[in-house]
Amino acid sequence: MTSSLIFNSKGQGPALVFIHGWGLNSGVWQPTVERLSLNYQVITIDLPGFGLNVEKSISPYSLVQISKLISDSIDIPAIYIGWSLGGLVAAQIALDYPEKVQGLVTIASSPCFIEKSCVEKSFVEKNTTEDKATTNTPKSWRGIKPQVLQAFHQQLNQDIKKTLDGFLKIQALGSPSIRQDIKQLRDLILQYPMPSKTTLEQSLQLLTSEDLRTQLMNIKMPFLRLYGKLDSLVPKAAIEPINTLAPKSDFYIFNKASHAPFISHFNDFILQLTLWLTRHN
Repeated sequence: MTSSLIFNSKGQGPALVFIHGWGLNSGVWQPTVERLSLNYQVITIDLPGFGLNVEKSISPYSLVQISKLISDSIDIPAIYIGWSLGGLVAAQIALDYPEKVQGLVTIASSPCFIEKSCVEKSFVEKNTTEDKATTNTPKSWRGIKPQVLQAFHQQLNQDIKKTLDGFLKIQALGSPSIRQDIKQLRDLILQYPMPSKTTLEQSLQLLTSEDLRTQLMNIKMPFLRLYGKLDSLVPKAAIEPINTLAPKSDFYIFNKASHAPFISHFNDFILQLTLWLTRHN
């Protein structure tokens, strides 16, 4: 295991820990940090191999290992806020270290990112009792098509920069301010070093292999899920099944947003997040 991760902290008050998504880094949170640090201690941390932690490596590069490393690095209780892959990491931290997580917020995230044409037998068994018909369980799972992730794997072997640029375009797809969103995201992440091909491959694999669907009901702390209605990576059709898996959680959908509502709908994002934080603080 590598040494502790580097993180940034700004402001005072209740602690908020922000975790970025695949291929990017903590720079994406800069506008959010500036706004929220007026009332909160805002902590941003890069995943191993990204941003300020570009030299940090772990083996295996797994959700459990990453979550342990972040939990070991940040020694104060906090509300964990994760975007996309970062939401998956934040959820794993909430499951494994509930004493350190005062609340959980996921942004444009899913407990299972990959689309599945049929629900696996093990998933049905875990969500079906003897007196409950299996017809009540979902027959498919909406997410990223496997061939899309496979294409990213192949592109990484040819041109890392082109692959990341393509991913930025997908994240903003559908947003009414798509060009502005892509430019802002690109400008924010270029403040830090780019990740290696190995790190990108390992972290991309998490989107294919990790599945927390059967564990969502074990999250006991306040839980907010934020979505973009036009998101192509976490489609709107996935929201209702997640509601069923996490019935005690709150959720909000930004009507004209895509995969990065904290960029395209910044003021509304801050409003919805702070309203929830105030209600559960």
